[in-house]
Amino acid sequence: MDMHRQYMQRCLDLALLGAGSVSPNPMVGAVIVVNDEIIGEGYTSPYGGPHAEVNAVQQVMDRYGEEARALLARSFFYVSLEPCAHYGKTPPCANMIADLKPLKVYVACLDPFSKVDGKGVGILRAAGIEVEIGLLEKEAIWLNRRFFTRIGQYRPYVILKWAQTKDGFIGKADEQIWISNAASQQLTHRWRAEEDAILVGTNTALIDNPSLTVRHWHGKHPIRILLDKDLVIPADANIFDEQANTIVFNAKKTDWQANVKYIELENYGLYLPQNILYQLYLMDIQSIIIEGGRATLQLFIDAGLWDEARVFESETQLLSGVAAPSFSGKVVESKQISNDLLTTYVK
Repeated sequence: MDMHRQYMQRCLDLALLGAGSVSPNPMVGAVIVVNDEIIGEGYTSPYGGPHAEVNAVQQVMDRYGEEARALLARSFFYVSLEPCAHYGKTPPCANMIADLKPLKVYVACLDPFSKVDGKGVGILRAAGIEVEIGLLEKEAIWLNRRFFTRIGQYRPYVILKWAQTKDGFIGKADEQIWISNAASQQLTHRWRAEEDAILVGTNTALIDNPSLTVRHWHGKHPIRILLDKDLVIPADANIFDEQANTIVFNAKKTDWQANVKYIELENYGLYLPQNILYQLYLMDIQSIIIEGGRATLQLFIDAGLWDEARVFESETQLLSGVAAPSFSGKVVESKQISNDLLTTYVK
């Protein structure tokens, strides 16, 4: 791998450090290089804070003091997403970089947001700065697939997740059964911390009584989404506790009680996945994990409203029970998690 690719890979690695805290912003990393040496780097702060480019420049300022501006004028910038060109929670990063006059800026991919989308690069080029676009572009787009989905499709990025036995069952109809191992369960909690929301249906809430938190990991709890048409889940269920906010899509009422928000959907069964995802988009929810049960997972699969599926397969056999969802996808990765096999699919 040449040095330019290594510096951009460093940007992508830094960007991932913002997973779970920057949404609905994209995850971005920035690296500043002089004479083949990194003099500053940064990634996007939690939502509302400075962007990656600002944090990288600030690191240079803190390290080099009065020499900083002269160094920046001889530097090469690497950034995993086009610098922003608009005033939002923070000023435009493109204007800041243009003022510093680096020798060249490498941008992995353009930002499709309408207030940016080439405008950041335009500001840099208008300032006489050379810009190269496309270094590790494919990897950068995958990194921010959640952001690109929300911007381009007006819905959250949808991740399906379930565990199934060797013979293709996800559980029993009326009792909770643990299928995946402890390592897989901990990994699931890490995923929860990386996404904005997590969704289950009525049966899962009744049978498993899940908390849907990240108690086996660190990080923020996702917003809990419950599909409960007739409001049959009891008020003392774990999904309503005060550890996280909960949204209940139903056919009975719209109300807000402490950390629980009820949203009534007219014609509840009509285009249900589409209506839910659009409502969540309007709430700036950028990504969601759907954990079940089978009917809920199949609902989104049949509607074609999923992007990624993460399926654990254990060595256990049940011989009978609730069958795993039926779907078709492209395998992008298979790996062992202790004695479970984790396969990741994309649509």
